[in-house]
Amino acid sequence: MTPHWIKRIRIASRRDERPLAAVPLVIGASLLALLGAQTAWSLADSHSPPTAADLGLAPTISEIRIASLEEALAYAKLMNLTLQAHDNQPGISLPFKRLDYVRLSVWLERILELDPQGQYPLLAASRLYAAVDDPARQRVMLEFVHRQFLVDPNRRWQWLAHCAYVAKHQLRDLNLALKYAESLRIHATSRRVPAWARQMEIFLRAEMNQTDAAKVLLGALLSSGQVTDATEYRFLAGRLSELEAIDAPPAK
Repeated sequence: MTPHWIKRIRIASRRDERPLAAVPLVIGASLLALLGAQTAWSLADSHSPPTAADLGLAPTISEIRIASLEEALAYAKLMNLTLQAHDNQPGISLPFKRLDYVRLSVWLERILELDPQGQYPLLAASRLYAAVDDPARQRVMLEFVHRQFLVDPNRRWQWLAHCAYVAKHQLRDLNLALKYAESLRIHATSRRVPAWARQMEIFLRAEMNQTDAAKVLLGALLSSGQVTDATEYRFLAGRLSELEAIDAPPAK
């Protein structure tokens, strides 16, 4: 059995109900017009192509200090996510060619300033953003990696080694590849840096017919005692013999 107080509420609510015909014509017409405008706007918006927003300026260090409450690592990760989200905005995948690479390099540099131990900005620069089919943009990223390599060469050598590969095989710029390979030999001095990375310069110089320089470097490497693996030593010694044979006068 329905309680008496619920019956009273139902009766009161029925008294407050008014038939649709009782609504003034002007109000009804206005409501229909608003509904029609809302529907038209929704349909137009659903068919309009999505547009990509430009990458904004990277925040300054002072702005970051205020916004991050001194949580630099957390803010660095947030900036990483911001960059990743910018490449794939709602409804659109933004080609790397659309990005301002100078502005992008500032974002990546700022992230490294907040998290010097992090490797993601260098990975993204060398393997993602440098893969774009645009030589000018590629060079911006390669130079960014080179600058950041010099800050901590024994931890960042692998990214510059990849940049040397990009310079040689994609840009076809042996001089640029040689610049990076030479920088690797000079600055990446830790024993944890593999021999092939430190020897890139020798083989590039040989390929560029700079045999004298290649022989000097190879001879210095063999006499330095750094090459301890017997197989590697024999290979390099054989390569030195080949280079010396190139410049040897013909036998009479």
